[in-house]
Amino acid sequence: MTVSERVFLAVDLGASSGRVMAGLFNGNRLRLEQVHRFDNRPVVAAGHMHWDALALWRAVLDGLQAAASTNSVGTITSVGVDTWGVDFALLGRNDELLGNPYHYRDQRTLGMMEKVFEKISREEIFAETGLQFMELNTLYQLVAMQQTGSSILDAAESLLLMPDFFHWLLTGKKAVEFTNATTTQFYNPSSQSWSTKLFDRLGLPQRILCDIVQPGTRLGRIRKDVAADTGLDEIEVILPGTHDTASAVMAVPACAPPTSQPDWCYISSGTWSLMGVEIPAPVIHDRCRERNFTNEGGVGGTIRLLKNIAGLWFVQECRRLWAQQGRDYVWDQLVHLAEESPRLISFIDPDEEQFVAPANMVESIRGYCSDTGQTVPDNEGQVIRCILESLSMRYRQVLGWMDELTGGRIETVHIVGGGSQNQLLCQMAANATGRRVIAGPTEATSIGNLLVQATAAKEVGSIVEAREVVRNSFDVQEYLPRDATAWDDAFERFRQVTTG
Repeated sequence: MTVSERVFLAVDLGASSGRVMAGLFNGNRLRLEQVHRFDNRPVVAAGHMHWDALALWRAVLDGLQAAASTNSVGTITSVGVDTWGVDFALLGRNDELLGNPYHYRDQRTLGMMEKVFEKISREEIFAETGLQFMELNTLYQLVAMQQTGSSILDAAESLLLMPDFFHWLLTGKKAVEFTNATTTQFYNPSSQSWSTKLFDRLGLPQRILCDIVQPGTRLGRIRKDVAADTGLDEIEVILPGTHDTASAVMAVPACAPPTSQPDWCYISSGTWSLMGVEIPAPVIHDRCRERNFTNEGGVGGTIRLLKNIAGLWFVQECRRLWAQQGRDYVWDQLVHLAEESPRLISFIDPDEEQFVAPANMVESIRGYCSDTGQTVPDNEGQVIRCILESLSMRYRQVLGWMDELTGGRIETVHIVGGGSQNQLLCQMAANATGRRVIAGPTEATSIGNLLVQATAAKEVGSIVEAREVVRNSFDVQEYLPRDATAWDDAFERFRQVTTG
């Protein structure tokens, strides 16, 4: 650390792992230092899947303690937490935690959208929220609890989305940050407030809704007991874009500001592939609803018009199964096997319901190919190639819909996050979309988290300046399209297969 550097901490919790990252900023460049990394493993108990919230809290405290004791980090200015969306903790009277938060892949939400549509139409819900329809959305999780007569829901006084829960543990202050609030399907982007209309129609308790605050909010200082436990000073907690995709998009090294006809889009590539554009206002009309796009909050009051695409979850699950069978591949080995396999042979629809939480991902992929009359992948390389090419084809399909919804042509695809390291996937994405792909930075979520804190601390003047810091600090790689005819022909087969 140099004398002039300011230090910020990002607690970045993903669906499979978490880490505490230090950002050392000298006014022009940002350096990252990972101070702690840990697994985030769901727990199945009594037939339901949960997050092990208190184990995660212990891991966060360990990470803060490691940051406080690391000589290379120096004096820390603030900390902020980002996580995945939709999931939540409920607090009761006296702010007692009521049970372990459910995992979005828990099966209890199956059929809940249809239950809701019996009372409120799909069209009304979209007009009210502008959000895509997914059974894992917070709205359907609450309805699932209501349908089973949950005593936890009856006793709840406060709903905190997962990053807000950790911010509450850090400070004792309860608030829901805007970017994650927009993932619930009961936030109204037009009124910029909770949709109490939906809560009333569904008989859900309004008392659990906390105040919504913006990224960059200085929530307060960490509690004295947290400071004592970690060895930190009573540093500030500054809210980033707490939805991990919002933080990742903050770190896209683009030059153009948000417009209604953007010329660039992003793919935040990890367990999920979140593909979208950054625009100044929500797009809420029938075509957007029919394409099942979503309007989620971004940093700086922007809207992220995007679509959730299943991502490297496929590879993670296949790798896990093969490891259980004694074939413990590292990622690079699987990519090499895929490179050596025949190209453009078989495709799956990555967003088909059967792939949400299958007992055996490999057999589900093989079964889909068999059922659709395609060549069935019969080894690891062919399975991985099928996954990566199918994701790339889905990117092309979604990109075409984004062109349609924004009324322009998107020329550049920015891939950020862990998937930006997968050179084969990035080249496939360029080939499939026929657009230039810019890959990187890899640690986009942590970078965006840190730069919102730096902006709130007046170390960076604006989001535009923050993205300039990204360009100054991190290398990216460019991929240009190849073999257009082969990929165009294959895309027609992909569309035929995935539309039945």
